[in-house]
Amino acid sequence: MNFKLIVLLLLFGVGNLFAQNKKWTLQECVEYAVENNLTVEQFELDLQNAQIDHSDALGGLLPNVNSSISTSGNTGLSFDPTTNQPVTTTILTANGGVTSSLTLFDGLRNLNQLNRAKLNEIANQYRLDDLKDDIRLRVANAYLQILSNKETLKVFKAQYAVTEQDLKRTNELVDAGVLPQGDLLEIEATAAGLEQQIVNTENLVLISRISLAQLLQITDYENFDVADVDYEVPPSDIPNQSAKEIFAKALTFRNDIKFSQSNIDLAMEDLKISKGALYPTLSAFFNYNTRYSDQDGFDSTTGTFVPAESLTNQLWINDGISYGAQLNIPIFNGFSVRNNIKRSQINVEKAKLQLEQDKLDLETNINQAYVDVKSFSKAYEAAQKTLEARQLAYDYSKERYEVGLMNAFDFSQAQSRVDNAAAEVVRTKYDYIFRLKVLEFYFGLPMQLN
Repeated sequence: MNFKLIVLLLLFGVGNLFAQNKKWTLQECVEYAVENNLTVEQFELDLQNAQIDHSDALGGLLPNVNSSISTSGNTGLSFDPTTNQPVTTTILTANGGVTSSLTLFDGLRNLNQLNRAKLNEIANQYRLDDLKDDIRLRVANAYLQILSNKETLKVFKAQYAVTEQDLKRTNELVDAGVLPQGDLLEIEATAAGLEQQIVNTENLVLISRISLAQLLQITDYENFDVADVDYEVPPSDIPNQSAKEIFAKALTFRNDIKFSQSNIDLAMEDLKISKGALYPTLSAFFNYNTRYSDQDGFDSTTGTFVPAESLTNQLWINDGISYGAQLNIPIFNGFSVRNNIKRSQINVEKAKLQLEQDKLDLETNINQAYVDVKSFSKAYEAAQKTLEARQLAYDYSKERYEVGLMNAFDFSQAQSRVDNAAAEVVRTKYDYIFRLKVLEFYFGLPMQLN
């Protein structure tokens, strides 16, 4: 086999192996989602359209310049454009010219259109950035859900390993006649219950992986996975901030608030444009034209025909210019101008109300996030204390069970309570981490897990 082909196959195989073994970090997931999300791509196209509109508005302040050239041939009766006389022959003519126009005043609508285009470009950027913020939160939530399910799976597997030891010990005691056969069956039922919990949790891990992959728009679900990191609750000063302080800080940088504010500015510019239709429009124009004919000229003094001038001379002799200004004064347009102004005024008020609603929604979300951080912090602490107590009770029950002072059913119940308490610690921990990160996000801190 060709040596180069062997190298390529090896590289291809290593590349596939790397792709299958890749473990995604939160930062990688966030960056990939922002870069490949279809809605983000649509919003980016909207931003490009806004930039083109800005260029259009800028061009509206500049004069229009156009040129035209035409040529034609006629046989029979026609008019010579250079002499405006009828001729009966075959005639070849040409015309050309340059036309320019410029709006001098239109109620400042052209300037307001330019300002509106600038604001619209800024608004689309805020809209795009707000979408990216939302995606970051959704990715972080899905990412932490995978970690929570994975850690819960580890807990159940560890408990199953303990149960296997208990099962082995119980089997020995039953064989020795210390414990009845029913105790062995009870421990076996506990092990079977843990096996079922392991299967269910494995399914939850798979489903949560698929959910994150879909959010990232990755179709290779089987090979997609996140980094196996056991995150602890990160240190944070955000709980020391009040909800009002977080809200005040959020108002200064949140893209959804900036987007709502920019919509008010856009509505104000639309109102100015509508009012501009009440004013007269003054425009100027300039035209340059020239023509050519291949017909001989007629000298009326001598009564004889003279040869046609050359193309260059005719274009110079037969040229002409025209220029002027035009003033259009609006008098009555069926109430359309006045009604457009009223609609624009209503849109301004609607934009202002939307801004207040967005502020209210932001404050509500921050207050909810603030309460969630406090409540989930307490829930996590309570879950840890419960697990400690359940573990002590289990250890005590195990000692009693091994000496025959507790039956297998009560012992399995003690172990089940430990399993549930351990799973609750995992759930509340990751719930608390996510709520903590949400509150930090509202305060302007980056979405990171350390």
